[in-house]
Amino acid sequence: MDANTEPVNLTDALASFTEIYSPRIVTRVNDYDVRIAHVEGEHVWHVHEDTDEFFLVLDGRFDVALRDGDGTERTVELRKGDTFVVPRGTEHKPSSPGGSIMMFEPSGTLTTGDRQEDEIPENVDSTTGHRLA
Repeated sequence: MDANTEPVNLTDALASFTEIYSPRIVTRVNDYDVRIAHVEGEHVWHVHEDTDEFFLVLDGRFDVALRDGDGTERTVELRKGDTFVVPRGTEHKPSSPGGSIMMFEPSGTLTTGDRQEDEIPENVDSTTGHRLA
């Protein structure tokens, strides 16, 4: 998928699918995907060893639990309009009571990271992103 040569309306794009934690690629910037997703419920603890992960909350609330190397956990609560970057190598687990997000990640980055702690739940799509319909 190459960068779009036409504008993409994010409201329309989000309305085109209903699956949660199943990101759609809306465009590419250099070697990065710009992805959108509906979020609700728990994701899975996971790590991206070689890349940071950028989040922008488009609607609702989106929480990111972070776990330090010593096992200390903290949760960052994000609301509409908030951005947050999970640094590479940081174990994290997203969750949400409901909302939508935009992410910037290198093309080919798996949504469940390079390694995850638990079995991937049914509500989480382990993918490198889907084409926008």
